[in-house]
Amino acid sequence: PFATPAREWLNAGKLPLPRKDEDMRGTYIARQSMKYLEEAASTGKPFALWCSLQEPHSPFDFPVEDRNLIDLGSFEPPRVGPEDAWQIPLIFRDLTREEKQGIIAAYYTSAAFMDRNFGRVLDKLRQLRLDENTLIVYTADHGYCLGHHGRFEKHCGYDSALRVPLLMSLPGRIRPGVIRDFTEHLDLAPTLLELLDAPPLPVQHGQSLAPYLQGRRPEKPRRHIISEYLENEEAFLRTDRWKLIHSTGRRERLDGYKTDNPTPGRYTKLYDLQKDPGEFHDVSATHPKVVAELQKVLLERFRATHPERDREPSQSGDIGALEFYLPPRDNAPPARA
Repeated sequence: PFATPAREWLNAGKLPLPRKDEDMRGTYIARQSMKYLEEAASTGKPFALWCSLQEPHSPFDFPVEDRNLIDLGSFEPPRVGPEDAWQIPLIFRDLTREEKQGIIAAYYTSAAFMDRNFGRVLDKLRQLRLDENTLIVYTADHGYCLGHHGRFEKHCGYDSALRVPLLMSLPGRIRPGVIRDFTEHLDLAPTLLELLDAPPLPVQHGQSLAPYLQGRRPEKPRRHIISEYLENEEAFLRTDRWKLIHSTGRRERLDGYKTDNPTPGRYTKLYDLQKDPGEFHDVSATHPKVVAELQKVLLERFRATHPERDREPSQSGDIGALEFYLPPRDNAPPARA
């Protein structure tokens, strides 16, 4: 999509695909999922279904029936401050206020279409009387910036791009409730295995969420989460209070998200999420000890989980060691400024 203007591939006009609901890909996937459930119910055997719906990923598609589902005026683009100017990709700079509203409205219309299809699958599960003994997991692989910090995509470390929903249901094994502690996608595999009374994996870096789901708190809850955006050689670490962003700053962006600034070189940013939940004010200069502590935590995670940890160069110092882990391993070497 990066060869075309953002207003086109982000559906700023909030235009439906020229298709009815029944002809959409998402509806087809839902129908096939329901067909599979019917076949599984007829056998009486255990089953597993992965229902992967594209929406609401860009270009935020939806059928003609949903054209007027959500009004453009329902949304006000988020605040963008002068501190954001350095990192806003050029492709978003010339979007008008109305176009930004259109993108946000298109996203939520696409999300409503996805929700309808997922609801169809759940309805079929109930009709077949499978809902009482089926483990259901609903999640996504990433969030979206919808005007946050002037961006309309996912290729960054702001909370709007990193946070995703995680809903789980299994009558008799999962108690109703809301959990606000940290989780990572790594935690899903050990959680599912424990809930299904299956043996754990030989090696697993995640930790089971089953205690939470059964009304207890784990002995060692997560104190932080990490994420990466390899194209930018960038890693993120978040605690209850702090968000650390560290990048080598040496890659020329080749993915369509160039800014009008030169390659910045190494940068570290720190946000105090208690005082600045919007992540606008970098306080790394006034909290060097916090930066150093979080960098060590990040490095420890890499050393515990990275497949090439045995190749870490010796005597490179913590920063050098940290930056050894940041480049993507399946890409061309970084272009240096």
